[in-house]
Amino acid sequence: MSDGETFGPLLHGTARAWRQKLDQRLKPMGLSQAKWRTLLHLSLAPDALTQAEIAARLGVEEPSVVTLLHRLEIEGWITRESSPVDRRCKMVLLGRRAQRVIAQINAAADDLRHELLADIPASELRTCVKVLAHISGKAEKRDKLRRNEMPPSYPDGNGQKRDGHSITKKKAFRGASRRSQ
Repeated sequence: MSDGETFGPLLHGTARAWRQKLDQRLKPMGLSQAKWRTLLHLSLAPDALTQAEIAARLGVEEPSVVTLLHRLEIEGWITRESSPVDRRCKMVLLGRRAQRVIAQINAAADDLRHELLADIPASELRTCVKVLAHISGKAEKRDKLRRNEMPPSYPDGNGQKRDGHSITKKKAFRGASRRSQ
């Protein structure tokens, strides 16, 4: 097999192994891979995310995320609030329980990263990051071009567009700040 032929399976296997290692470290905290990935995306977002945005970031269908978010909410990891702009749209925020463990999740991820990358020369790591960023950029550009060729999306019954995006966060929070004044 050529390098090009082994690249995809190697990339996929490496990502899976990395997630499994982190999953093992976070399991004692009561966090499955689905849970910690969701919490991590929420912690990195500058504002609350919609259920559709979380589904897109996790690469799963929205109905799957709704079930996961319901469990996370019952366990106190997140809270869900209706958008001030569109009550049909749910905005997801980290709950108090999650805010307390985000630092632990990040510490476990940092430890794993240092452990797995420790013996790789910095120059090789920089090259690897450049190559992955290049491939990611090309893939995203192709996805964007394909989306632009599709017919316009129409709202569904949940106030969400078919393409998985809903109202903008700024609009949602602009509406909330006006009401609180």
